Amino acid sequence: MKIGLYFGSFNPIHQGHLIIAQHILNFAGLNEIWFVVSPQNPFKNESSLLEASHRLFLVRAAIDAVPGFKASNVEFSLPKPSYTIHTLTYLKEQYPNHQFSIIMGSDGFQNIDKWKNGDFIINQYPVLVYERPGFPFINKDGLDVSRVNAPFLDISSTMIRKMIKEKKSIRFLVPDAVMELIESNLFYR
Repeated sequence: MKIGLYFGSFNPIHQGHLIIAQHILNFAGLNEIWFVVSPQNPFKNESSLLEASHRLFLVRAAIDAVPGFKASNVEFSLPKPSYTIHTLTYLKEQYPNHQFSIIMGSDGFQNIDKWKNGDFIINQYPVLVYERPGFPFINKDGLDVSRVNAPFLDISSTMIRKMIKEKKSIRFLVPDAVMELIESNLFYR
């Protein structure tokens, strides 16, 4: 089975994540996309993150009935911070018959040289890169990656968290189920 691993903090998950994932599932020849919720990204400030189990709960609410989408908590049991190479090694051991690809935005791709074992990851796994606003796709080193022409969406979790703190509506930026859970649990207040 061909699995696309969509790593992220998903703090919170939003329509941009879902639209890009559906586009990649439609056009990249994958059977499933796993949303891998990262408890602690080494490049992000942990204090700005909602509790990992809450973020996983929101991801599950967002993709519950979507064919081909799966929420993954695989990094919850791995050492922190979450390094992609550790997750890939673990998944390869657990699912030897699966072929894993990595889905990332152009912002993450611009930092691939800072990733732990980034060269190994690029050489051993297919990498699908979608463009994010403010981060043009530049492959200065000619790395073997595939650019995915996904919809160009200027939606970010940072913007959504700011709107919540300002008591502005996030309707249509996140799935209704996610919005209801954020409101009822007072997440990001």
